[in-house]
Amino acid sequence: MKMKLAAWTVGAFVVLGGAYYAYDYYAGNHVTIQEAIPAGAAAATTSAASAPVGEALNGNWNIRPDSKVYFTVKTSKEQVNFEGSSVAGKWALNSADPAKMAADAVVGIAALQSGNSQRDGHIKGAEYLNAQTFPEAKFKLKTVNNFPKEWKEGEKVSFDMTGTLTIKDISKDVTFKTDAAYNQGIINMGGTAVVTFDDFGMKNPHAVVLDTENNVTITLSLAMEQQNS
Repeated sequence: MKMKLAAWTVGAFVVLGGAYYAYDYYAGNHVTIQEAIPAGAAAATTSAASAPVGEALNGNWNIRPDSKVYFTVKTSKEQVNFEGSSVAGKWALNSADPAKMAADAVVGIAALQSGNSQRDGHIKGAEYLNAQTFPEAKFKLKTVNNFPKEWKEGEKVSFDMTGTLTIKDISKDVTFKTDAAYNQGIINMGGTAVVTFDDFGMKNPHAVVLDTENNVTITLSLAMEQQNS
């Protein structure tokens, strides 16, 4: 009887320990999303803020290296953010005719991190993002809707950017609900779009002690500077 009890105790310990490991492996948020336009910043105006900004915006803009792109999943325990810190791209801005705009961007998958190295290695492995074979996620602009013809320095504007997102070898059109603000030669841009694991041929990950939603929220936190002519 004592031997059976001891065996049951050991078995229970192994099962509970495994469940704890699975929770620790898949859960735990260690990344805070940096807002592209801090709350309240767009409302803070100066004497220069009343001045319209029009043709000064036209031209080629490059994404600065301090820009971020985040991928967020929600589990039954919490929200988990993955930060992409390797972001590059450009935007040909035409405020008079948004149909003539062009933009593209790439995010380096190898630099994606959530603060949990085991989880990061798993999500970048062959079962999911397969960073070794597909080292970049790509976005190419198709249309811009509700783009404001006139901006004012320091004030936030909103519009929609629709384009083709390619992850691994699968492409899907997505729309980013976008906010932007121009201030002292820099455009800060934030935006969100929602995709699913299914959209890009990936299974929804689950662990022993928690479920994960199928939706993945993509958040932009970009800073852009005008390309020198």
